[in-house]
Amino acid sequence: MTDAELALILARIQFAFTVSFHFIFPAFSIGLASFLAVLEGLWLKTGKQLYMDLFKYWLKIFAITFAMGVVSGIVMSYQFGTNWSVFSDKAGPVIGPLMAYEVLTAFFLEAGFLGVMLFGMNKVGKNLHFVATLMVAIGTFISAFWILSVNSWMQTPTGFEMGANGQFLPGDSWWDIVFNPSFPYRLAHTVIAAYLTTAFVVGGVGAWHLLKDKTNAHARKMFSMAMWMAALVAPVQIFAGDLHGLNTLEHQPTKIMAMEGHYKSHPDGAPLILFGIPNSDEKRIDYKIEIPKLGSLILKHDPNAPMDGLDTVPEADQPPVGIVFWSFRIMVGIGFAMLGIGLWSLFARWRKKLYEWSWLHRAAILMAPTGFVAVIAGWITTEVGRQPFTIYGLLRTSESASPLAAPAIAISLLAFVIVYFAVFGAGTWYIMRLMKQSPKSGEKGVKSSETGPIRAAGIVPGPAQKDTPVFDANTKGAT
Repeated sequence: MTDAELALILARIQFAFTVSFHFIFPAFSIGLASFLAVLEGLWLKTGKQLYMDLFKYWLKIFAITFAMGVVSGIVMSYQFGTNWSVFSDKAGPVIGPLMAYEVLTAFFLEAGFLGVMLFGMNKVGKNLHFVATLMVAIGTFISAFWILSVNSWMQTPTGFEMGANGQFLPGDSWWDIVFNPSFPYRLAHTVIAAYLTTAFVVGGVGAWHLLKDKTNAHARKMFSMAMWMAALVAPVQIFAGDLHGLNTLEHQPTKIMAMEGHYKSHPDGAPLILFGIPNSDEKRIDYKIEIPKLGSLILKHDPNAPMDGLDTVPEADQPPVGIVFWSFRIMVGIGFAMLGIGLWSLFARWRKKLYEWSWLHRAAILMAPTGFVAVIAGWITTEVGRQPFTIYGLLRTSESASPLAAPAIAISLLAFVIVYFAVFGAGTWYIMRLMKQSPKSGEKGVKSSETGPIRAAGIVPGPAQKDTPVFDANTKGAT
Protein backbone atom coordinates (compact mmCIF):
# COMPACT_ATOMS: atom_id res chain seq x y z
CA MET A 1 0.00 0.00 0.00
CA THR A 2 1.42 3.37 -1.02
CA ASP A 3 1.51 6.43 1.22
CA ALA A 4 -1.19 8.09 -0.92
CA GLU A 5 -3.52 5.08 -0.59
CA LEU A 6 -2.99 4.97 3.18
CA ALA A 7 -3.62 8.72 3.42
CA LEU A 8 -6.90 8.29 1.52
CA ILE A 9 -8.04 5.48 3.83
CA LEU A 10 -7.18 7.52 6.93
CA ALA A 11 -8.98 10.58 5.56
CA ARG A 12 -12.08 8.48 4.92
CA ILE A 13 -11.91 6.95 8.41
CA GLN A 14 -11.55 10.38 9.97
CA PHE A 15 -14.56 11.78 8.15
CA ALA A 16 -16.60 8.67 8.91
CA PHE A 17 -15.67 8.90 12.60
CA THR A 18 -16.53 12.58 12.99
CA VAL A 19 -19.72 12.47 10.94
CA SER A 20 -20.94 9.40 12.85
CA PHE A 21 -20.52 11.25 16.13
CA HIS A 22 -22.19 14.34 14.68
CA PHE A 23 -25.12 12.48 13.13
CA ILE A 24 -26.17 11.14 16.53
CA PHE A 25 -26.98 14.59 17.90
CA PRO A 26 -29.08 16.04 15.03
CA ALA A 27 -30.93 12.72 14.79
CA PHE A 28 -32.00 13.32 18.40
CA SER A 29 -32.39 17.11 18.41
CA ILE A 30 -34.61 17.21 15.29
CA GLY A 31 -37.17 14.90 16.89
CA LEU A 32 -36.75 16.30 20.39
CA ALA A 33 -37.35 19.90 19.25
CA SER A 34 -40.67 18.85 17.72
CA PHE A 35 -41.53 16.83 20.82
CA LEU A 36 -40.93 19.91 22.96
CA ALA A 37 -43.20 21.96 20.70
CA VAL A 38 -45.92 19.33 21.07
CA LEU A 39 -45.56 19.30 24.86
CA GLU A 40 -45.74 23.08 25.14
CA GLY A 41 -48.69 23.21 22.75
CA LEU A 42 -50.56 20.64 24.83
CA TRP A 43 -49.78 22.64 27.96
CA LEU A 44 -51.17 25.81 26.38
CA LYS A 45 -54.28 23.96 25.19
CA THR A 46 -55.05 21.98 28.35
CA GLY A 47 -53.34 23.96 31.11
CA LYS A 48 -52.12 20.69 32.65
CA GLN A 49 -48.93 21.14 34.64
CA LEU A 50 -47.80 17.64 33.71
CA TYR A 51 -47.04 18.75 30.14
CA MET A 52 -44.97 21.70 31.36
CA ASP A 53 -43.08 19.42 33.76
CA LEU A 54 -42.17 17.14 30.86
CA PHE A 55 -41.26 20.15 28.72
CA LYS A 56 -38.79 21.42 31.31
CA TYR A 57 -37.41 17.92 31.87
CA TRP A 58 -36.62 17.33 28.19
CA LEU A 59 -35.59 20.95 27.58
CA LYS A 60 -32.46 20.41 29.68
CA ILE A 61 -31.56 17.34 27.65
CA PHE A 62 -32.26 19.17 24.39
CA ALA A 63 -29.97 22.06 25.35
CA ILE A 64 -26.98 19.79 25.87
CA THR A 65 -27.75 17.71 22.76
CA PHE A 66 -28.07 20.82 20.61
CA ALA A 67 -24.78 22.22 21.91
CA MET A 68 -22.88 19.01 21.20
CA GLY A 69 -24.41 18.87 17.73
CA VAL A 70 -23.21 22.39 16.96
CA VAL A 71 -19.67 21.71 18.18
CA SER A 72 -19.33 18.39 16.34
CA GLY A 73 -20.77 19.89 13.15
CA ILE A 74 -18.28 22.76 13.09
CA VAL A 75 -15.33 20.44 13.58
CA MET A 76 -16.57 18.09 10.86
CA SER A 77 -16.94 20.88 8.29
CA TYR A 78 -13.28 21.87 8.60
CA GLN A 79 -12.30 18.61 6.93
CA PHE A 80 -13.65 19.85 3.62
CA GLY A 81 -10.72 22.25 3.60
CA THR A 82 -8.10 20.03 5.20
CA ASN A 83 -8.57 16.47 3.97
CA TRP A 84 -10.87 17.04 0.98
CA SER A 85 -9.67 20.29 -0.59
CA VAL A 86 -9.79 18.94 -4.16
CA PHE A 87 -13.44 17.98 -3.70
CA SER A 88 -14.17 21.41 -2.20
CA ASP A 89 -12.50 23.13 -5.14
CA LYS A 90 -14.36 21.14 -7.78
CA ALA A 91 -17.80 20.98 -6.13
CA GLY A 92 -17.63 24.24 -4.15
CA PRO A 93 -19.62 26.36 -6.65
CA VAL A 94 -22.59 24.02 -6.12
CA ILE A 95 -22.39 22.81 -2.52
CA GLY A 96 -20.94 26.02 -1.06
CA PRO A 97 -24.08 28.14 -1.60
CA LEU A 98 -26.32 25.31 -0.36
CA MET A 99 -24.38 25.04 2.90
CA ALA A 100 -24.41 28.84 3.20
CA TYR A 101 -28.20 28.78 2.87
CA GLU A 102 -28.29 26.35 5.80
CA VAL A 103 -26.38 28.82 7.97
CA LEU A 104 -28.39 31.86 6.83
CA THR A 105 -31.77 30.22 7.32
CA ALA A 106 -31.65 27.33 9.77
CA PHE A 107 -28.74 28.16 12.08
CA PHE A 108 -29.60 31.85 12.41
CA LEU A 109 -33.23 30.93 13.10
CA GLU A 110 -32.25 28.40 15.76
CA ALA A 111 -29.67 30.67 17.35
CA GLY A 112 -32.06 33.62 17.38
CA PHE A 113 -34.81 31.79 19.23
CA LEU A 114 -32.87 29.23 21.28
CA GLY A 115 -32.09 31.68 24.09
CA VAL A 116 -35.75 32.66 24.32
CA MET A 117 -36.73 29.00 24.36
CA LEU A 118 -34.27 28.13 27.14
CA PHE A 119 -34.47 31.17 29.39
CA GLY A 120 -37.21 33.52 28.26
CA MET A 121 -40.61 32.15 29.24
CA ASN A 122 -41.20 34.55 32.10
CA LYS A 123 -39.73 37.42 30.08
CA VAL A 124 -41.71 37.17 26.85
CA GLY A 125 -44.91 35.39 27.92
CA LYS A 126 -46.13 31.91 27.23
CA ASN A 127 -47.53 32.49 23.71
CA LEU A 128 -44.41 34.14 22.36
CA HIS A 129 -42.32 31.50 24.09
CA PHE A 130 -44.29 28.84 22.23
CA VAL A 131 -43.48 30.66 18.99
CA ALA A 132 -39.78 30.52 19.91
CA THR A 133 -40.05 26.77 20.52
CA LEU A 134 -41.75 26.31 17.16
CA MET A 135 -39.05 28.36 15.44
CA VAL A 136 -36.31 26.19 16.91
CA ALA A 137 -38.17 23.05 15.80
CA ILE A 138 -38.67 24.48 12.30
CA GLY A 139 -35.01 25.51 12.25
CA THR A 140 -33.86 21.96 12.89
CA PHE A 141 -35.98 20.78 9.97
CA ILE A 142 -34.65 23.51 7.65
CA SER A 143 -31.11 22.53 8.63
CA ALA A 144 -31.84 18.93 7.67
CA PHE A 145 -33.40 20.19 4.43
CA TRP A 146 -30.25 21.94 3.19
CA ILE A 147 -27.73 19.37 4.43
CA LEU A 148 -29.68 16.52 2.87
CA SER A 149 -30.02 18.52 -0.34
CA VAL A 150 -26.22 18.73 -0.51
CA ASN A 151 -25.81 15.03 0.21
CA SER A 152 -28.53 14.06 -2.24
CA TRP A 153 -26.95 16.13 -5.00
CA MET A 154 -23.71 14.21 -4.45
CA GLN A 155 -25.73 11.00 -4.82
CA THR A 156 -27.83 12.08 -7.83
CA PRO A 157 -26.16 15.16 -9.36
CA THR A 158 -28.35 17.26 -11.66
CA GLY A 159 -28.65 20.88 -12.74
CA PHE A 160 -24.92 21.51 -13.16
CA GLU A 161 -22.50 22.36 -15.94
CA MET A 162 -18.84 21.40 -16.18
CA GLY A 163 -16.40 24.30 -16.20
CA ALA A 164 -13.24 24.43 -18.26
CA ASN A 165 -11.12 23.66 -15.16
CA GLY A 166 -13.20 20.62 -14.16
CA GLN A 167 -15.41 22.44 -11.66
CA PHE A 168 -19.08 21.66 -11.20
CA LEU A 169 -20.93 24.93 -11.91
CA PRO A 170 -24.63 25.74 -11.33
CA GLY A 171 -26.76 25.46 -14.44
CA ASP A 172 -29.79 27.52 -15.40
CA SER A 173 -31.91 26.56 -12.39
CA TRP A 174 -30.93 26.11 -8.75
CA TRP A 175 -34.19 24.22 -8.22
CA ASP A 176 -32.80 21.34 -10.30
CA ILE A 177 -29.84 21.21 -7.92
CA VAL A 178 -31.79 21.55 -4.67
CA PHE A 179 -34.62 19.20 -5.64
CA ASN A 180 -32.46 16.56 -7.28
CA PRO A 181 -34.05 13.14 -7.95
CA SER A 182 -33.20 11.45 -4.63
CA PHE A 183 -33.68 14.46 -2.33
CA PRO A 184 -37.42 14.19 -1.47
CA TYR A 185 -37.07 10.50 -0.61
CA ARG A 186 -33.90 10.97 1.45
CA LEU A 187 -35.38 13.94 3.31
CA ALA A 188 -38.56 12.08 4.26
CA HIS A 189 -36.68 8.91 5.24
CA THR A 190 -34.12 10.77 7.38
CA VAL A 191 -36.53 13.11 9.19
CA ILE A 192 -38.92 10.26 10.01
CA ALA A 193 -35.92 8.32 11.31
CA ALA A 194 -35.08 11.25 13.60
CA TYR A 195 -38.63 11.28 14.97
CA LEU A 196 -38.54 7.53 15.61
CA THR A 197 -35.12 7.80 17.24
CA THR A 198 -36.46 10.40 19.65
CA ALA A 199 -39.65 8.45 20.29
CA PHE A 200 -37.75 5.35 21.37
CA VAL A 201 -35.44 7.35 23.64
CA VAL A 202 -38.46 8.99 25.28
CA GLY A 203 -40.21 5.63 25.46
CA GLY A 204 -37.16 3.97 26.99
CA VAL A 205 -36.87 6.67 29.66
CA GLY A 206 -40.58 6.40 30.41
CA ALA A 207 -40.33 2.61 30.63
CA TRP A 208 -37.33 2.86 32.97
CA HIS A 209 -39.29 4.95 35.42
CA LEU A 210 -42.43 2.81 35.02
CA LEU A 211 -40.46 -0.24 36.13
CA LYS A 212 -39.66 1.62 39.34
CA ASP A 213 -43.14 3.11 39.84
CA LYS A 214 -46.06 2.14 37.63
CA THR A 215 -48.17 4.98 39.08
CA ASN A 216 -45.73 7.68 37.94
CA ALA A 217 -47.98 10.00 35.90
CA HIS A 218 -45.07 11.65 34.09
CA ALA A 219 -43.57 8.31 33.07
CA ARG A 220 -46.98 7.09 31.92
CA LYS A 221 -47.48 10.10 29.66
CA MET A 222 -43.98 9.83 28.16
CA PHE A 223 -44.36 6.13 27.49
CA SER A 224 -47.84 6.49 26.02
CA MET A 225 -46.84 9.30 23.63
CA ALA A 226 -43.72 7.42 22.53
CA MET A 227 -45.61 4.19 21.86
CA TRP A 228 -48.24 6.03 19.80
CA MET A 229 -45.36 7.39 17.72
CA ALA A 230 -43.85 3.94 17.31
CA ALA A 231 -47.15 2.32 16.35
CA LEU A 232 -48.19 5.01 13.84
CA VAL A 233 -44.91 6.20 12.35
CA ALA A 234 -42.87 2.98 12.08
CA PRO A 235 -45.14 1.66 9.27
CA VAL A 236 -44.83 5.01 7.51
CA GLN A 237 -41.06 4.77 7.74
CA ILE A 238 -41.03 1.30 6.23
CA PHE A 239 -43.18 2.58 3.35
CA ALA A 240 -40.91 5.63 2.88
CA GLY A 241 -37.88 3.35 2.92
CA ASP A 242 -39.40 1.22 0.19
CA LEU A 243 -39.99 4.28 -1.99
CA HIS A 244 -36.43 5.42 -1.32
CA GLY A 245 -35.17 2.01 -2.38
CA LEU A 246 -37.10 2.16 -5.65
CA ASN A 247 -35.65 5.61 -6.32
CA THR A 248 -32.15 4.27 -5.59
CA LEU A 249 -32.71 1.39 -8.02
CA GLU A 250 -33.52 3.93 -10.74
CA HIS A 251 -30.61 6.29 -10.14
CA GLN A 252 -27.96 4.22 -8.30
CA PRO A 253 -28.50 0.60 -9.35
CA THR A 254 -24.99 -0.45 -8.29
CA LYS A 255 -25.79 0.50 -4.69
CA ILE A 256 -28.89 -1.71 -4.78
CA MET A 257 -26.83 -4.61 -6.13
CA ALA A 258 -24.49 -4.29 -3.14
CA MET A 259 -27.35 -3.91 -0.66
CA GLU A 260 -29.07 -7.01 -1.99
CA GLY A 261 -25.88 -9.04 -2.42
CA HIS A 262 -26.47 -9.57 -6.13
CA TYR A 263 -23.04 -10.50 -7.40
CA LYS A 264 -24.65 -12.24 -10.36
CA SER A 265 -27.46 -11.13 -12.65
CA HIS A 266 -30.84 -12.86 -12.39
CA PRO A 267 -32.56 -12.97 -15.79
CA ASP A 268 -35.61 -14.87 -14.49
CA GLY A 269 -36.25 -13.02 -11.24
CA ALA A 270 -33.97 -12.20 -8.31
CA PRO A 271 -34.31 -13.77 -4.84
CA LEU A 272 -34.47 -11.80 -1.62
CA ILE A 273 -31.37 -12.74 0.35
CA LEU A 274 -32.25 -12.46 4.02
CA PHE A 275 -28.88 -13.39 5.50
CA GLY A 276 -25.51 -14.65 4.39
CA ILE A 277 -21.80 -13.87 4.30
CA PRO A 278 -20.62 -11.87 1.28
CA ASN A 279 -17.59 -13.46 -0.38
CA SER A 280 -16.12 -10.81 -2.66
CA ASP A 281 -13.23 -13.04 -3.73
CA GLU A 282 -15.56 -15.68 -5.14
CA LYS A 283 -18.31 -13.18 -6.02
CA ARG A 284 -21.07 -14.96 -4.10
CA ILE A 285 -23.01 -14.96 -0.82
CA ASP A 286 -22.00 -17.90 1.35
CA TYR A 287 -24.46 -19.65 3.70
CA LYS A 288 -27.29 -17.57 2.34
CA ILE A 289 -30.92 -17.79 3.35
CA GLU A 290 -33.10 -16.51 0.51
CA ILE A 291 -36.66 -16.39 -0.75
CA PRO A 292 -36.84 -17.05 -4.50
CA LYS A 293 -38.04 -14.23 -6.77
CA LEU A 294 -39.09 -12.00 -3.84
CA GLY A 295 -36.32 -9.49 -4.61
CA SER A 296 -37.74 -8.83 -8.08
CA LEU A 297 -41.26 -8.66 -6.67
CA ILE A 298 -40.27 -5.98 -4.13
CA LEU A 299 -38.06 -3.90 -6.41
CA LYS A 300 -39.90 -4.29 -9.74
CA HIS A 301 -43.32 -5.56 -8.62
CA ASP A 302 -42.89 -8.59 -10.88
CA PRO A 303 -41.45 -11.87 -9.52
CA ASN A 304 -40.02 -12.75 -12.94
CA ALA A 305 -38.49 -9.35 -13.72
CA PRO A 306 -34.78 -9.59 -14.58
CA MET A 307 -32.30 -7.95 -12.20
CA ASP A 308 -28.77 -6.98 -13.13
CA GLY A 309 -25.92 -7.94 -10.82
CA LEU A 310 -22.45 -6.64 -10.11
CA ASP A 311 -21.16 -8.80 -12.95
CA THR A 312 -22.46 -6.04 -15.25
CA VAL A 313 -20.40 -3.35 -13.48
CA PRO A 314 -16.62 -2.85 -13.86
CA GLU A 315 -14.89 -3.99 -10.69
CA ALA A 316 -13.29 -0.57 -10.25
CA ASP A 317 -16.79 0.96 -9.97
CA GLN A 318 -18.18 -1.49 -7.41
CA PRO A 319 -18.73 -0.53 -3.75
CA PRO A 320 -17.54 -2.80 -0.92
CA VAL A 321 -20.39 -5.30 -0.76
CA GLY A 322 -19.83 -6.69 2.75
CA ILE A 323 -20.24 -3.36 4.55
CA VAL A 324 -23.26 -2.24 2.53
CA PHE A 325 -24.93 -5.66 2.69
CA TRP A 326 -24.82 -5.83 6.50
CA SER A 327 -25.44 -2.15 7.32
CA PHE A 328 -28.60 -2.31 5.21
CA ARG A 329 -29.84 -5.38 7.07
CA ILE A 330 -29.11 -3.83 10.45
CA MET A 331 -31.16 -0.76 9.49
CA VAL A 332 -34.08 -2.78 8.13
CA GLY A 333 -34.01 -5.23 11.05
CA ILE A 334 -34.23 -2.40 13.58
CA GLY A 335 -37.06 -0.82 11.60
CA PHE A 336 -39.14 -3.99 11.82
CA ALA A 337 -38.24 -4.36 15.51
CA MET A 338 -39.61 -0.85 16.07
CA LEU A 339 -42.78 -1.84 14.25
CA GLY A 340 -43.03 -4.90 16.50
CA ILE A 341 -42.76 -2.80 19.66
CA GLY A 342 -45.41 -0.44 18.30
CA LEU A 343 -47.82 -3.29 17.58
CA TRP A 344 -47.09 -4.82 21.00
CA SER A 345 -47.92 -1.51 22.63
CA LEU A 346 -51.21 -1.31 20.72
CA PHE A 347 -52.16 -4.76 21.98
CA ALA A 348 -51.21 -3.76 25.53
CA ARG A 349 -53.23 -0.57 25.19
CA TRP A 350 -56.22 -2.55 23.96
CA ARG A 351 -55.89 -4.88 26.94
CA LYS A 352 -55.51 -1.82 29.22
CA LYS A 353 -52.10 -3.10 30.32
CA LEU A 354 -49.84 -0.50 28.72
CA TYR A 355 -48.45 0.59 32.10
CA GLU A 356 -48.54 -2.87 33.68
CA TRP A 357 -46.64 -5.20 31.33
CA SER A 358 -43.08 -5.19 32.62
CA TRP A 359 -41.73 -7.18 29.68
CA LEU A 360 -42.98 -4.51 27.28
CA HIS A 361 -41.21 -1.89 29.39
CA ARG A 362 -37.98 -3.92 29.42
CA ALA A 363 -38.17 -4.31 25.65
CA ALA A 364 -38.68 -0.55 25.27
CA ILE A 365 -35.57 0.09 27.37
CA LEU A 366 -33.54 -2.27 25.18
CA MET A 367 -34.88 -0.52 22.08
CA ALA A 368 -34.09 2.99 23.37
CA PRO A 369 -30.66 3.35 21.67
CA THR A 370 -31.52 1.39 18.53
CA GLY A 371 -32.68 4.47 16.63
CA PHE A 372 -29.13 5.81 16.75
CA VAL A 373 -27.80 2.48 15.48
CA ALA A 374 -30.33 2.51 12.65
CA VAL A 375 -29.50 6.04 11.47
CA ILE A 376 -25.77 5.29 11.51
CA ALA A 377 -26.36 2.03 9.63
CA GLY A 378 -28.50 3.91 7.11
CA TRP A 379 -25.80 6.53 6.67
CA ILE A 380 -23.18 3.82 6.10
CA THR A 381 -25.44 2.16 3.51
CA THR A 382 -25.90 5.45 1.68
CA GLU A 383 -22.31 6.66 1.75
CA VAL A 384 -20.37 3.42 1.35
CA GLY A 385 -22.85 2.30 -1.30
CA ARG A 386 -21.92 5.40 -3.32
CA GLN A 387 -18.24 4.42 -3.44
CA PRO A 388 -15.88 4.68 -5.21
CA PHE A 389 -17.32 8.13 -5.96
CA THR A 390 -17.84 11.31 -3.94
CA ILE A 391 -20.08 12.68 -6.69
CA TYR A 392 -21.78 9.59 -8.04
CA GLY A 393 -20.43 8.50 -11.40
CA LEU A 394 -18.51 11.75 -11.93
CA LEU A 395 -15.81 12.36 -9.29
CA ARG A 396 -13.95 9.53 -7.62
CA THR A 397 -13.05 9.56 -3.95
CA SER A 398 -9.42 8.94 -4.83
CA GLU A 399 -9.48 12.15 -6.90
CA SER A 400 -11.12 14.23 -4.16
CA ALA A 401 -8.61 14.06 -1.30
CA SER A 402 -6.00 16.63 -0.35
CA PRO A 403 -2.35 15.83 -1.10
CA LEU A 404 -1.48 15.14 2.54
CA ALA A 405 0.95 12.65 4.00
CA ALA A 406 -0.50 9.71 5.91
CA PRO A 407 1.25 10.54 9.23
CA ALA A 408 -0.33 14.01 9.30
CA ILE A 409 -3.83 12.57 8.91
CA ALA A 410 -3.10 9.81 11.43
CA ILE A 411 -2.10 12.35 14.09
CA SER A 412 -5.25 14.44 13.57
CA LEU A 413 -7.39 11.28 13.57
CA LEU A 414 -5.88 10.18 16.88
CA ALA A 415 -6.52 13.64 18.33
CA PHE A 416 -10.14 13.52 17.18
CA VAL A 417 -10.66 10.10 18.75
CA ILE A 418 -9.24 11.20 22.12
CA VAL A 419 -11.05 14.55 22.25
CA TYR A 420 -14.37 13.22 20.95
CA PHE A 421 -14.57 10.35 23.41
CA ALA A 422 -13.59 12.65 26.28
CA VAL A 423 -15.85 15.62 25.48
CA PHE A 424 -18.86 13.90 23.96
CA GLY A 425 -18.51 10.96 26.31
CA ALA A 426 -18.84 13.36 29.23
CA GLY A 427 -21.83 15.06 27.60
CA THR A 428 -23.55 11.77 26.93
CA TRP A 429 -22.89 10.64 30.51
CA TYR A 430 -24.51 13.83 31.80
CA ILE A 431 -27.55 13.33 29.55
CA MET A 432 -27.91 9.78 30.88
CA ARG A 433 -27.68 11.14 34.40
CA LEU A 434 -30.52 13.59 33.69
CA MET A 435 -32.63 10.80 32.16
CA LYS A 436 -32.08 8.65 35.25
CA GLN A 437 -33.87 11.26 37.34
CA SER A 438 -37.64 10.95 37.24
CA PRO A 439 -39.69 13.95 36.06
CA LYS A 440 -41.55 15.49 38.95
CA SER A 441 -44.29 17.99 39.59
CA GLY A 442 -42.96 21.53 39.54
CA GLU A 443 -39.96 20.55 37.41
CA LYS A 444 -37.41 23.35 37.25
CA GLY A 445 -36.12 24.80 34.02
CA VAL A 446 -32.55 25.00 32.74
CA LYS A 447 -30.23 26.05 35.59
CA SER A 448 -27.04 28.06 35.31
CA SER A 449 -25.01 25.01 36.31
CA GLU A 450 -26.39 23.18 33.25
CA THR A 451 -25.46 25.86 30.68
CA GLY A 452 -21.76 25.06 30.63
CA PRO A 453 -21.89 22.88 27.50
CA ILE A 454 -24.14 25.47 25.84
CA ARG A 455 -21.76 28.34 26.56
CA ALA A 456 -18.89 26.15 25.33
CA ALA A 457 -20.67 25.97 21.98
CA GLY A 458 -20.92 29.76 21.90
CA ILE A 459 -24.73 29.71 22.05
CA VAL A 460 -25.00 31.49 25.41
CA PRO A 461 -22.06 33.88 25.88
CA GLY A 462 -20.69 35.25 29.09
CA PRO A 463 -20.19 33.94 32.61
CA ALA A 464 -22.59 31.64 34.42
CA GLN A 465 -25.77 33.49 35.31
CA LYS A 466 -28.19 33.08 38.16
CA ASP A 467 -30.96 30.57 37.81
CA THR A 468 -33.57 31.99 35.48
CA PRO A 469 -37.10 32.18 36.88
CA VAL A 470 -39.51 29.80 35.22
CA PHE A 471 -43.16 30.30 34.35
CA ASP A 472 -45.68 28.53 36.54
CA ALA A 473 -48.90 27.44 34.88
CA ASN A 474 -50.96 27.68 38.04
CA THR A 475 -49.93 31.08 39.38
CA LYS A 476 -49.43 32.63 35.92
CA GLY A 477 -46.27 34.22 37.24
CA ALA A 478 -42.59 33.64 37.82
CA THR A 479 -41.34 31.28 40.49
